[in-house]
Amino acid sequence: MKSCIYECKVMHQRSEPIKHGFTYKLFMFYLDLDELDIIPKHVKWISRNRWNVFSFFDKNHLQYPKEKPETNKDVKEQILTYLHAKGIDLKGGKIMLLTHLTTWGYQFNPVSFYYCFDEKKHPVCVVAEVSNTFREMKPYLIQSFLEKEERFEHREVKHFYVSPFIDMDAEFDFKLRIPNESLHIKIDDFKGDKSFFKSTLWGKKKPLNNANVAWYAIRFPMITLRIMWLIHWNAFVLWLKRLPFYAKKSHPELQRDIYRPLSH
Repeated sequence: MKSCIYECKVMHQRSEPIKHGFTYKLFMFYLDLDELDIIPKHVKWISRNRWNVFSFFDKNHLQYPKEKPETNKDVKEQILTYLHAKGIDLKGGKIMLLTHLTTWGYQFNPVSFYYCFDEKKHPVCVVAEVSNTFREMKPYLIQSFLEKEERFEHREVKHFYVSPFIDMDAEFDFKLRIPNESLHIKIDDFKGDKSFFKSTLWGKKKPLNNANVAWYAIRFPMITLRIMWLIHWNAFVLWLKRLPFYAKKSHPELQRDIYRPLSH
């Protein structure tokens, strides 16, 4: 199988208007979307669209932003439809998804990444699927690829309520290497030409098998719940430090192209 696991370390570092940072360890699944029905046959701790220690639910990814989600479409159909709307045709190529799975029934993904390749295995684009704690979602299309560095780069105004301590008109600056034996992702927040918040994810590739999945379930129990707890804990620390706070209802005009908006 092409699917694997990455054992990771995450670093968040804020430099403005006050300094605050933290580092923690986790793991993520890197899944070939063509193997989603094959993986449960090889790894008993993983299921698709049903309960298990780790579960992949198609409905948790890239649903459409208008009316009700089209849950009859699987995740690959959803991402291909999204790419088609952007004028991108992979011509039968592969899509690899870096993500967290629903763990013991609890699901939360701050960000997932779809790495898209054409039929000749050339990288075409990445779609960053960003979610906030309200379960809203917004995809960001990243197409600029630097061959020498084997890295995608892209900067875009986020227009999304991700953190109550970051303006919605700040910019995401993505730098994403193609995953191989190691993983390296960097997402900085900019205001004008100045970076004030840095997020870095490093990872080391591990086989996707029963032993490793069982080990990570023990080593990182309830990983998705832990991520949610860390987000709220650090928000509380920033609030204690009197960092300016932005309510979600402020500046609704700056929240654009949101999937699953809270008002629906």
